[in-house]
Amino acid sequence: MTNMQLSIEALKAQAKRLRAELAAQGIDMTHSQTLEAIAHQHGSKDWNTLFAKIGNRPACPVWLGQVVTGKFMGQPFIGEVIGVRNLPGDRYHVVLDFDEAVDVVTFDSFSNFRKRVQNVITSQGRTDARTSNGQPHLVLDI
Repeated sequence: MTNMQLSIEALKAQAKRLRAELAAQGIDMTHSQTLEAIAHQHGSKDWNTLFAKIGNRPACPVWLGQVVTGKFMGQPFIGEVIGVRNLPGDRYHVVLDFDEAVDVVTFDSFSNFRKRVQNVITSQGRTDARTSNGQPHLVLDI
């Protein structure tokens, strides 16, 4: 996960989900213990080291496993983030798996359905690439 840019909020949410999952299995851990476990999963020796490594850099607008909504090629979607990595210059490569395939063709004579897409987005959750009518290829509701 070294290529993925995480925020403190996303890491704390991971710890909360881990603690809830472990509690459901009858394993009690404190919040501090789950933060330490998350730090280890991300290659740090402890939570304080991971916290310092993340520092004040801008947060990626999405994280792995997040359910997102938005528009792809002008069509609304709901999907899951199944891949994300940091790129230079406030850019993020994201891979989305839509709950239902989206028809990206606006003509009545044929269709082209997409269920899994990948794009480069900015921290505002949109692509710089645009369609012929000037709309971003992907716009996330963030």
